[in-house]
Formats: sequence, structure tokens, C-alpha cells
Amino acid sequence: MSKTIKKIGVLTSGGDSPGMNAAIRSVVRTCAYHSIGCIGIYRGYQGMIEGDFKEMGPRSVNNIVNKGGTILKSARSLDFKTAEGRAKAHQNLLKAGIDALVVIGGDGSFTGALLFNTEYNFPVIGIPGTIDNDIFGTSHTLGYDTALNTVVEVIDKIRDTASSHNRLFLIEVMGRDAGHIALNAGIGAGAEEILIPEEDLGLDRLLESLRKSKAAGKSSSIVVIAEGDKIGKSVFELKDYVESNLPEYDVRVSVLGHMQRGGAPSCFDRVLASRLGVKAVESLLEGKSNYMVGILCDKIGLTPLEQAIKGHTEIDRELLRVSDIMST
Repeated sequence: MSKTIKKIGVLTSGGDSPGMNAAIRSVVRTCAYHSIGCIGIYRGYQGMIEGDFKEMGPRSVNNIVNKGGTILKSARSLDFKTAEGRAKAHQNLLKAGIDALVVIGGDGSFTGALLFNTEYNFPVIGIPGTIDNDIFGTSHTLGYDTALNTVVEVIDKIRDTASSHNRLFLIEVMGRDAGHIALNAGIGAGAEEILIPEEDLGLDRLLESLRKSKAAGKSSSIVVIAEGDKIGKSVFELKDYVESNLPEYDVRVSVLGHMQRGGAPSCFDRVLASRLGVKAVESLLEGKSNYMVGILCDKIGLTPLEQAIKGHTEIDRELLRVSDIMST
């Protein structure tokens, strides 16, 4: 184990996700276990530039494993995109005696970490925290499982109303570039159709599917739509199109929005965050840098940050087939 790292900084960056606090807790307590210091960096890279640091010990992360959001806050930082901003951040880290960084966030956060390492040879390890589950090198990102449970719970409630009023609900979920939430939550909630960016269903096929549902005697229908799906310019324009072509349907729209980011993390996300935090700190102590910790086949491993950023996650083709069968 390397003796050069005496103090590790931890920050959260980008959009918040359930499980970030559990990951912070894991990093802090793993540092304490190995008798090294830990510094919390508030507001991500912007806080690094401004020197917004705080010493953290085991008791400073009491009772946060069950809380959503991030106690370290998060912020976008335009300043960190400049060489001057990164230089100031580096000076603040040196001044605080911080020898390495754990960055909890998504691909944008990892891009900043990789650039910072390239310029200053500063050790960094990433922990994937994003509900979209769109980072290469891990089967689950922090917050994804919790977001799925939240979405399914909400759709279950919406279906009660859909059934009571014989309505068609178009439900938009997060997923600008990936349809993992829509596909899994749609199957879990029994949606009649699922629209995702990876698959171009087409308007004609959607209308035909809805006609078949009506002919099969379904009195209500749920269509789950990832926000990045290209079938229409917006879910509201899609509503107008369906109503104009299928006037027998009473169509409503629900955009779930940021409620998907919030809430207490699931047990899965809490355990995953704990495992990833331990691996992140111990990887730094072993002299590793420029990696993201992730989980594949229930094993915690490392993926080079560059691969995590540039790689593309694949949608599960078998789940697409299951979805088609279940909508019969």
C-alpha cells in the first residue's frame, strides 16, 4: 500500500442521485479505517476552485446513508473548464494537503477529472452517480435502482386513475440518451408500449399498437417514454398526434421530472455505494489513478476513465423482446 497518500478529497458533481451520500460516507469511513485524512469538497469543482473544504471524520457522516441528494452539494462549474480555474483548484488542493481525489458523478464529471489528471498528474478515481445508468463499465450507477423503484411506484398510482377513467397516459421519464429507466420501469409497471432513444418505434407502429390494445378489450393504456425518444418533438405533440388519429382515446400526459432524482436510496444503492467507496479509496492507496469503480456480474472492478467516458452502454435486447411479449 502506497505511503504517499495521506489525505483524500471527495466531491459530488453534476446531477444529484440517491446513493451519493452513502458513497460519501463510505469514502470517509474507509479513509478513517486506513488512518488517512478525508476532506469534503463542497459544490463540486466550483468548490474546489473556491477552496470550500471541510475535514470529515467517521462521525461527520452519521445518519446520511439513508438520505437522498448530497450533503456536499453539487454545482456546474464553467470556471473549471478554463485553464485558470483548474490551476486555482490545484493550488487549493496542495494548500489543503490533499493528495488524491474521489469524484462522484457522471461522464461530464469524469471528463473534468481526466483533464485535471492530465494537466497536473493528480490521482483521481471516479464513482458513477447518475440515475440514467448510461456510463460504460458498470451494470448499475448509483441512483438508478432507486429511480426505477420511484418510477414504478408512480406509474402504479397513475394506472389507478387510467383504469378509473378509461384513459391513455403518456408518461415521460428521464433518459436523454439512454432508455434504461423507461425500458425496465415500463416492464415492471406493465406498460403497453415503451419508447426509448435506442429504438425508433415509429408513429405508425405506435398507433397500430394502441388500436390493437383497444380491440383486445383494454380499457386503459400506459405508454412510457424516455425523454430522449425521437418519435415526436415532445410528449405533448405526441399526445396531440395520437388524439387526432385515435379520437376514441382520452389522452393525458405526466412528466415525472425531478421527482425521479429524489428520495431515500434503495437498499441496493446503499450497498453498492458502500462497496464502490471502499474500492475507490483502496485503489488510490494502491497507487491506481484515472479509473472508475463499477459493478459487473456483482463484482466490483475498475474501468479506465477514458473508456467510461467514451464507451456506450447497450440496451438489453432480451428485455425489448420481453416487453413486446408482455404488451400482447
